[in-house]
Amino acid sequence: MRVAVVGATGAVGRDLRRLLEERTFPCDEVVLVASERSAGGVLPFRGRDQVIRALTDRDVFDGVDLALFSAGGSTSREHAPRAVEAGALVVDNSSAWRMDDEVPLVVVEVNPDTVGTPHRPPPKGIIANPNCTTMTAMLPLKALHDAFDLVGFTATSFQAAGGAGQKGIDELAAQIEPLFAAGDLLRSDGRSAAKLVEHHVHEATLAFNVVPLLGAEAADGYTDEELKLVNESRKILGLPDLVVTPTCVRVPVTVGHSIAISATFQRQVTAAAALSRMEGFPGLVVEHVPTPLEFAGRDEVAVGRVRADLFDPHVLNFFVVGDNLLKGAALNTVQIAELLLARGLITAKQR
Repeated sequence: MRVAVVGATGAVGRDLRRLLEERTFPCDEVVLVASERSAGGVLPFRGRDQVIRALTDRDVFDGVDLALFSAGGSTSREHAPRAVEAGALVVDNSSAWRMDDEVPLVVVEVNPDTVGTPHRPPPKGIIANPNCTTMTAMLPLKALHDAFDLVGFTATSFQAAGGAGQKGIDELAAQIEPLFAAGDLLRSDGRSAAKLVEHHVHEATLAFNVVPLLGAEAADGYTDEELKLVNESRKILGLPDLVVTPTCVRVPVTVGHSIAISATFQRQVTAAAALSRMEGFPGLVVEHVPTPLEFAGRDEVAVGRVRADLFDPHVLNFFVVGDNLLKGAALNTVQIAELLLARGLITAKQR
């Protein structure tokens, strides 16, 4: 089995390499792929240094059975079809293919059957990984939908700097010390304090702050990040009329997205009944006060603060957190690969 990791030097790429090792995915050979700038360098994999290949190399996907992409939408749109043409099945972590009707959008605990079968593989040879915020919300919502029939939900996300990649983490880290040193200014003249540091990745200074805009502005004042919550949730849950009201906020957290959700169901729901449905759901744990810091580096999604609505017996309020680089990206990608292998959709080629 030959597996390519595209975007191997990035934050998600590092986790992909680690998870392939830790979960002992049966790849006899790994092809680490990155930009021309990184080509020729080396990265460790299973105790050996592997030379990084350039994505633009004509033969980079020759003999590859499975290609795991985490290198951005434009890169995936251009190069994922190359991998498929060379004979690989692609699992893509970007936004490029998620809303394509011929590409399954998969959360393994929620809609595993959409990956297809050996007799009916994905038409384009590509399986898409959802947005990391949508991914975090899907596990509790699926557990609850199966019992109470989900109608819609309002979601306010609190998304980590790491959602913008390593550059987002680096920008936050660079702002902390100079702003901490200006403690009095933080209290007396916040606008001047914000100007002490630069920001290019996040919409405004993020350290000691929250920024209620992330992603590119799209329709009617919403951002593309917010519309992903709408469109991807509908596709994953198979609910085309699902009513979703999203607000996405960037917070000064290194890794880990959080979402406050108010979900409406056709059936009446109590906190006790909801907890009994969510406890034991695959990949989901229940904690009274889940925080992104405490779940950074953990595979599970955590749900807590579960409360029946004060006025509507069909509404449930809860708080959910998950590591956006793990379950939100790399872990689900590897879990999809494991699912494809288990269902016979990928097999090693005869060489």
